[in-house]
Amino acid sequence: MRVIMMGSPDFAVPTLDAIVEAGHDVVAAYCQPPRPAGRGKKEQKTAIHQRAEKLGIPVRHPKSLKKGDAQTEFASFEADVAIVAAYGLILPQAVLDMPARGCVNVHASLLPRWRGAAPVQRAIMAGDPVTGVTLMQMEAGLDTGPMLMMRQTPIVSKNAAELTEELAQMGGEMVVEWLAAPDGYEPIAQHEDGVTYAHKIDKAEARVDWSRSAAEVQAHIQGLSPWPGAWTEASGDRLKLLEAEIADATGEPGEVLDDKLTVACGSGAVRILRAQRPGKGVQAVEEMLRGYALAPGARLA
Repeated sequence: MRVIMMGSPDFAVPTLDAIVEAGHDVVAAYCQPPRPAGRGKKEQKTAIHQRAEKLGIPVRHPKSLKKGDAQTEFASFEADVAIVAAYGLILPQAVLDMPARGCVNVHASLLPRWRGAAPVQRAIMAGDPVTGVTLMQMEAGLDTGPMLMMRQTPIVSKNAAELTEELAQMGGEMVVEWLAAPDGYEPIAQHEDGVTYAHKIDKAEARVDWSRSAAEVQAHIQGLSPWPGAWTEASGDRLKLLEAEIADATGEPGEVLDDKLTVACGSGAVRILRAQRPGKGVQAVEEMLRGYALAPGARLA
């Protein structure tokens, strides 16, 4: 098939690679424009932009697809289908209708649960036991289109980065299966029961609430790792918490219970496994504690 790939972050790269490896003709890659990033504010190309260039695929990064010239160029590629994975722009109906087989979205949740911008993080933070990938025929609504294929995986204690990587690989495999026999998958309308929305992560929600249960605190930490990173105040510092496990202990919420950074929650406790102090790199907790006093009895807030 003649395919337009539409995506921006690392999540979309395995899908692009899988399509190319399967022998399809990727006629263009659409992504977000380069943006200033890092301390030097140097313009940084998206992951898809960089990968497409290495593969010799033409790259387009319009700020909008609502204008006539952008739509004319999109139509000029005469694609059979557009595959969309975390693109970051709303596709107007005119664009959705241009490819012969429309636009198919790789969405990292089991729709209709977790429609929206941050499905991986929200699934972990909510304590969902499983999540997965849904291939969806796109329409004008936010992740409301009929489903073509769905596959699931247990979350267990994965953090957001680990789960995103797993779902990205799964999405690429599913797209290739669908492209091989698109007429073999009957679109199924989404149920309106069970709809939830994965709102964009706000840094303001990253602070740990130690009055919550150990399971909730662990899910909060894992779901926000590595970005933006759950955090707590410790000895006047903002300590970023990046990995935790449930521990068999009790105490006052926020109380450090031992020399391994086991911390009491509203019920139960968590043991912090990886953390980051201001101005430092991410460290295993045993390494961090060698030069950082958080003795039993200290309080995190």
